[in-house]
Amino acid sequence: MKRASRYWVGGLAILVSSVVFLVPFAFIVITAMKDRKAAALRELSWPTSFHLWDNIMEVVKTRDYMLITALVNSTILTVASVTLLVITGAMVGFVMQRRPSIWTSVANFLVLAGLIIPPAVVPTIWVMQSLGIFKTLHGMVLIEVAYGLSFSIILFRAFVATIPRELDEAAIIDGAGPLTLFFGIVLPLLRPVVVTLVVVQSVAIFNDFTNPLYYLPGNQNATVQLTLYNFQSQFNTSFNLLFTNILLITIPPLIIFVFFNRQIVAGMTAGAVKG
Repeated sequence: MKRASRYWVGGLAILVSSVVFLVPFAFIVITAMKDRKAAALRELSWPTSFHLWDNIMEVVKTRDYMLITALVNSTILTVASVTLLVITGAMVGFVMQRRPSIWTSVANFLVLAGLIIPPAVVPTIWVMQSLGIFKTLHGMVLIEVAYGLSFSIILFRAFVATIPRELDEAAIIDGAGPLTLFFGIVLPLLRPVVVTLVVVQSVAIFNDFTNPLYYLPGNQNATVQLTLYNFQSQFNTSFNLLFTNILLITIPPLIIFVFFNRQIVAGMTAGAVKG
């Protein structure tokens, strides 16, 4: 009886999850297939005629192929930010776990503060302007790294705790220096967490809307999320093109999650289940 009730609860949960996640995606796809007049009705109804390819071509060509420029900018931003997050977060997490000192409690406080305290936009813009990195892609990379570093450090530190210290001692006895110890011994063992961090942060940074809006203005610096402004204004919105744009920029993160969902769960729980 209990097993049957668990099956019913599990099935109900799957059904609710499917409705919550699949219905909005179906609405995006169906609206992207319609022409402008039919899409303006914003109804979940099958289109009488299909205009998906025409909508895609118009979205790509809008404002001198702005979507292509945005895809390049978002790719560079995501790859650079995630690379720095992996290297920096792993090194800091390793040092905090393996080399505790009087400064460890201060570092813990700063890491937790980075998770709790909301970012201040205007002071951050002032600092970026004084450093000459406002409206630049490398300045935006530093912003993404700063906002995601606390989560990365906590994730890596929890997993480093599961690696036996004997490996460190054996490597040091064999003459390994600090860099050789970290990059040659420890970092390869952090692969589950690295995969998790790469997938989670890649999707978050690629889909980031507010930070590029504040810190990276300008058409030449547009990221994929900011291209949504191309098809909506105060008095008029082309819903067919808007949802086509949403569909195009949703596909890359969706593919990542489909192929790496197991690695995400394994990396998030690895530090908790290993002794």
